[in-house]
Order: sequence, then C-alpha cells, then structure tokens
Amino acid sequence: QSDVDELGANASIPVINGLTDYDHPTQALADWLTIREVFGKDISGRKFTYFGDGNNVTTAWLMMGAIMGAHVVAATPEGKFAPKREVIELASELALESGGRVEVTSDARSAASGASVLYTDVWMSMGDPEADRIEKEKALASYSISDELMSLASKDAIFMHCLPAHRGQEVSASVMDSPASKIWRQAYHRRTTIQAILYHSLRGELKGRI
Repeated sequence: QSDVDELGANASIPVINGLTDYDHPTQALADWLTIREVFGKDISGRKFTYFGDGNNVTTAWLMMGAIMGAHVVAATPEGKFAPKREVIELASELALESGGRVEVTSDARSAASGASVLYTDVWMSMGDPEADRIEKEKALASYSISDELMSLASKDAIFMHCLPAHRGQEVSASVMDSPASKIWRQAYHRRTTIQAILYHSLRGELKGRI
C-alpha cells in the first residue's frame, strides 16, 4: 500500500489501486454495482454484512459502503483479525457525511439477521504468514457462511464473494451454488467497472487516485 501511496503522491496521471494488502477499491466498485443492480438505488433500511477476516476487502467494503450511505457491517473476531482501527474510524467519518452507518461486531448471527447481503472472502489473504493459518481458521470458523446463516438474512438476501473461494471453508458449497449467489455477476462487473475507470481516465475525467 505504501508503494501505491507514494506513486499516487508523485504521479501526474491517475493512479489506480488494483489491489494491495491494505485495500481493494476496484473490487468494491464491482461489489456495489452488483448490489445496485439487484436492489436498485434505494438501499435505505437495508444491511450489508461482510464475514471473516479484517483484510483488504473488508477495508474496501466498509469504505465504499460508507460513501454510498449504506448500513455496512463487518462481522469479524475480536483482536488481531479485526479491521484496523483507522479503517473503522475513517469509514465512520465517511458515513457521517453520507448518512450511512458502520458497524463492527463479533456476533455472526446478529450480523446475518435481516441482512440483504452476506459477503465473505478467503481466510488467508495476500501477505498473511503461513504460521497464522491454524489460528486464523479456528478464529474464523463461526463466520463461515452456511445455509443456517443465510436463513437469518432477509428473504431477498444475496450471497457475494470476490473469488476465488474455498468451498467448505469460508462458505458452504450449497450457498455458493444457491439461487441467492451472485458471485458470477459480481465477477462480471470486475470487467465493466475497470472498463469504466479506464474510459474516464483516458478522457481526463478521473482525478486523484482510486
């Protein structure tokens, strides 16, 4: 992330963060385009929950959700696998401006209750030390998205995952393959949103960095 920050601070052209160990904003664009496609522009009264490790996707999820004025939740274990404090603070500031709400909880069932989106990612992210695997898998076991968790969500809830996924770990195969799963549409919008970024960059309409 520091390399991208330095490049962005010194570049005379737009710098696009495709993925770092801290943030994944281009993934968030695809995520929220998918959400808008499914639920429309009016997301008032809806809750959008991420389950698992407080990683780069969690950062992007909270930030973009806060910008969109959504009620976004991160359901993560307390301690070393929770989102970074500065991420929560910045997302909360953005939510104050947009009318959104940022919530972090260790209660997976509460986070799933009434949610419109249940989202997860792999448990071992880029740069994670292999030595953390056993501890992390134990800590995250109760955050795996199962049919039971999905049953607590709203009737029109969808499942999302940035892929690739590990069936039977962060999500069950039955949820992955269910009608509620929007993973392929979400993956498709990785292309459409990147096309939009490149289009506006080439037209000189994209300022700063993403």
